[in-house]
Amino acid sequence: MLIRRSDLTSGLVALDVDIDGETMPIIVDCDRSPLRAWLNCCPHQGRRLDYVPGKFLIHKEQLVCAAHGATFELSEGLCVGGPCRGEHLSPVAVLEEPDGSLRFLRGDGGT
Repeated sequence: MLIRRSDLTSGLVALDVDIDGETMPIIVDCDRSPLRAWLNCCPHQGRRLDYVPGKFLIHKEQLVCAAHGATFELSEGLCVGGPCRGEHLSPVAVLEEPDGSLRFLRGDGGT
């Protein structure tokens, strides 16, 4: 599925995208430039972070896991409160092509 930057709204957006031939649920923070993205999976127990598909709990500009209350700051995906304090969300690199289409890669894109 082709996704363009212009297709994304503001705030956090949940997408299912192809990464290395596998469909993966991700979260994209559309309010940052460049875009930031992570797997939609809490490091505490591997559950999705949204409470219903595409709906996220935000408290004081931090993402809160709907299952157990782990709290993540959105600049780096660091858990700053709750059962997985000190762990990080798994990053997904977002590459914007010249035509505006987006590609998603496992990790931060540095490898």
